Amino acid sequence: MLRYVALFLLLLLIALEIKLWAGAGGMREVWLLERRLAEQKEENQRLRQRNEALAAEVRDLKNGKAAIEERARSELGLIKPGEVFYQVVEPPAADRKPEHDQP
Repeated sequence: MLRYVALFLLLLLIALEIKLWAGAGGMREVWLLERRLAEQKEENQRLRQRNEALAAEVRDLKNGKAAIEERARSELGLIKPGEVFYQVVEPPAADRKPEHDQP
């Protein structure tokens, strides 16, 4: 009779170990959730930095003319009266000669 009780307890222990390591809510799932949590924290940090940069840009645009002027120049190509605009156009890659072949 004692052998059956010991065998039953051993089988119960094995079943509980299997559930602990591989079952729903087991250690494998805990490790996966910890990894996902770490990834989410990294993503949150990246987005927080992006939001801070955007907030700083909004503050600059609200408070100063320099930021507005810089944006108008870079994005819209605007120039001030009296300035001369020069645009340098590179030839397409197919028309270029390699630099080592030029005299």
